[in-house]
Amino acid sequence: MDGTGYTEKQQSILLAATCTGSIINPLLSTMMNLSLVSIGDEFGVGSRFLALVNTVFFLASVVCMVPLARWASISGLKKVFRLGTALIAVAALAAAFSPSFWFLLAMRFVMGAASAAVVSTAVTMIIEVFPIHRRGWAVGMNTMVAYLGLALGPVIGGTLSDLIGWRAMLGVIAPFALFSLAMSAHFPAEIRLTPGERMDYKGTALWCAAILLSMSGLVGITDIWGLPVLVLGLLVLFIACRYLLRTPQPVLQVAMFKGKLFRRSCIATFLNYGGTYSVSFFLALYLQSIGELSATAAGFILLIQPLIQSLLTPRFGALFDRIRDRRILPTLGMAVFCLGLLQFQFLTVTYSLAQVVLILVTLGVATGIFAAPNTTTVLTAVPHQYQGESSGTLAVVRQAGIMFSMALAMACIAVIMGSADNLNPATWGEFVDVIHLDYAIAFALCLVGTVLSWARGNQSSADR
Repeated sequence: MDGTGYTEKQQSILLAATCTGSIINPLLSTMMNLSLVSIGDEFGVGSRFLALVNTVFFLASVVCMVPLARWASISGLKKVFRLGTALIAVAALAAAFSPSFWFLLAMRFVMGAASAAVVSTAVTMIIEVFPIHRRGWAVGMNTMVAYLGLALGPVIGGTLSDLIGWRAMLGVIAPFALFSLAMSAHFPAEIRLTPGERMDYKGTALWCAAILLSMSGLVGITDIWGLPVLVLGLLVLFIACRYLLRTPQPVLQVAMFKGKLFRRSCIATFLNYGGTYSVSFFLALYLQSIGELSATAAGFILLIQPLIQSLLTPRFGALFDRIRDRRILPTLGMAVFCLGLLQFQFLTVTYSLAQVVLILVTLGVATGIFAAPNTTTVLTAVPHQYQGESSGTLAVVRQAGIMFSMALAMACIAVIMGSADNLNPATWGEFVDVIHLDYAIAFALCLVGTVLSWARGNQSSADR
């Protein structure tokens, strides 16, 4: 025992279970990117509708994240983690037999909801089970494995798409899910952060409606219905926040955002994901269209960024355990993100492998520096009993950033390419213009995030 109440063996078992569960989410997203062209050809849809394959996944995730985090804090983190892992596997297998594009989207929605259960509990269990002097390392290991999923996804997805077809790749999720379920079954304890408290169903309904409306409006912002739905969603969100501040046991502790460290760290997270998530979506299409590469070859190139991330993340997570000024690493990471996004302005219709590789290397280094330190800062910036909600909130912020990133991508496509969004030599020039516009906006977002990362305030080791 090391003061946490858990043995090193129990800590290792939990880390193995959470890491295996955490690899599923990035696999599901990045594998599909290399199959978008094949899915579009089979179902006859263009690039804007293809963006929905990932968008609905993250929409479901962001809607369900906070309620599931709260439910897990009350009923048990391990139980909710295991339930989400099992449901992901079932939905993925069903999606492999999709008879239509819309059925595929429905299964992606289910997978997104189930992934919310995994994402909102995995890191919280690590924070709860590992001692303070090993938390940064453990979070870094979990983050590293998630990035390993990002690395393996394009390779697995591209190879299977070329050799067998896009449906086959969804079957690879089951072994990961089964191993995670088996390992978590050997972790003897259930972790309840707020046992005996009640579930806030009214707050849950208000929160889910607010997020569903606002995120849907954001995704459809270029359509005639998009702006009214977005405004309605923000209005419901305002009402929800007022309710959550008044109720004694809310589904989300909105009061956490009163702390400058927590609030600005969350904003930096949103700006980071909002500026960078669509990179794999755009580069997957760029490499296979303008670069005229196979899905397999594109997958191996896209492997560069997450491979670097997975190598660097645990190192910077461990460094964060020792460094005194907690602002340095997240701010440095955001600054390197800005440098990577600026490089997109040099992409042209003349394919350059060197340019693509340089972008991926820069963004991989940036993420390796930023991710674990920022995550640990957010989760340790609130009282212990709120760590479940803080984990869910951080995941919501990440997923909202992802949603924003994909919505921005879809809006740029709609504005520049309109309905003629099928990629062919006649539209390559417009597609590159879309990339330039998207990442000019993303650069500005990450520049603001860099300033906020430094202005968040310091948090010494003793504070944690």
